[in-house]
Amino acid sequence: MRSVTLTRRTLLTSSGTSLALPAILRSARAATPANMVVMAKTIKDIVNGFDPAESYEASNNEVCGNCYRKLVAPDPDQPRRIVGDMAERWDVSPDGRTLTFHVRSGVLFDSGNRLTADDVVFSLRRIVQLRKFSAFLLTQFGLTRDNMEQCIRAEGDDTVVLSLPEVWSTDLVLRCLAHTIGCIVEKRVALANQAGDDLGNGWLRTHTAGAGRYRLKSWQASDHIVLEANPYAAPRPALPRVVIRHMDEPSARLLSLMAGDVDIARILGADELRLIGDNPDYGIASAKQILSMYLGMNEALPPFTHPEVRQAVKLAIDYDAIAKHLTPGLWSVCQSFLPLGMPGAIAANPFKQDVARAKQLMMQAGFGEGFSVTLDHVAAEPFRSIAQAIQANLAAIGIKAQPLGAAVQQLTTKTRTRHHEMALVTRVPDYVDPHTNAQAFCFNADDSDNSSIRMHAWRNHFVDPELTDAVTAAAKELDPAARMRLYETMQAQFMERSPCAMLLQQTEVAGLRKGVSGLRIGVIPDYTSYGAIVKA
Repeated sequence: MRSVTLTRRTLLTSSGTSLALPAILRSARAATPANMVVMAKTIKDIVNGFDPAESYEASNNEVCGNCYRKLVAPDPDQPRRIVGDMAERWDVSPDGRTLTFHVRSGVLFDSGNRLTADDVVFSLRRIVQLRKFSAFLLTQFGLTRDNMEQCIRAEGDDTVVLSLPEVWSTDLVLRCLAHTIGCIVEKRVALANQAGDDLGNGWLRTHTAGAGRYRLKSWQASDHIVLEANPYAAPRPALPRVVIRHMDEPSARLLSLMAGDVDIARILGADELRLIGDNPDYGIASAKQILSMYLGMNEALPPFTHPEVRQAVKLAIDYDAIAKHLTPGLWSVCQSFLPLGMPGAIAANPFKQDVARAKQLMMQAGFGEGFSVTLDHVAAEPFRSIAQAIQANLAAIGIKAQPLGAAVQQLTTKTRTRHHEMALVTRVPDYVDPHTNAQAFCFNADDSDNSSIRMHAWRNHFVDPELTDAVTAAAKELDPAARMRLYETMQAQFMERSPCAMLLQQTEVAGLRKGVSGLRIGVIPDYTSYGAIVKA
């Protein structure tokens, strides 16, 4: 049989919006084993493995979400709503400072041992005690090594009490517990494998000790992850094994899907989506992510200290054209710092391209002749094309923007040290609560280089005392409805004042072989579930 070589170029130059496999390849392709699902995605982001106390990247958080259970979790159909997982129910004290969780009985770890309140307390205390990067999700509530035994405690086998040193929104606390840091690790197994006083951290980087649907079988960095069914899980997953193969490029993932080497190709690009979108041999799974792309304007550059200039930039951009022509099906217009799917998000997109009004604002600010500026962006698609489109949009109002492409790490370093002028960047929320993005974009109580909070407002020298105070007030508001109203007001004020032009919100799209279904993509990686995947 003669060999057949498929390349990205041959795929992209094929006619039509869908692509059937060449007959010779279609007849030769082999099916993956019936007892497993094989997924292709990039996993090179995994740095420190799978300990929930340390996991923070998308890929390992996603694995932890399938290998562990938590006290609370998002409702699969309404991820903004938190429901009980290991907690059958919980009570909140009148002052909002004490949460009492009643732990579900009869749940077993993958060792066969029963999950108890003692395991929950151990898991939460070790987050505080180890103090890895993601520990801030608990320590922000005032939990420390000194007070954790008093604040996190068990009362019998089935009750966990969480006492907060000060008042915080109950919804905020619960949504942080629904993050990876809330994963319940089996105390007996972790301590049996500890080295020194690491509480099992070294061992848990390459093993799991949870009660989720799956457990980690093997991992090789930037190569593969193998999960096998937890024999004691209830309910058991539909397939006994999940294999995740590392593939960096969306085109390579699509080729492997079409060749039959994988069952699911994750995180496809616009080109790949066009090729299989209408092809009956493939299915599509997609979900809107709470991941935003925005254009940051550093107020250290004199023109951007003028609110008129910042608003002119927002009015110069053709948002709809960018979404329609450059990111179809993958990024949609979203002009709020709270993307859709986040509690409290407003659906309003008030900015439409209005060159005449933008020019008028430039004149009012004293920049009728325009000015020059650099525009940093990731040197990859779709960021390169979006930066070029923004360059053309800004030129129409006299702003001469010079795009500067760079690697992700270089761009991150430049924006985190505030050395950019304009930058096209993304924001991935730490958890599904409005506080995470409100703090990132609106809170800047100390604009000095020594500030303890150096997030997106700080990075762009955006100082707004009213918004800073509003962030704090909303985080401590116990009335859920009143809290959401605070965020609605905050979003409107941010749109009017900020140096951040919020542009787009991402949708993750996966391609599935015919007969494969059940992948549930979460609004964040922690919430993506493999347990219901089936193969016909």
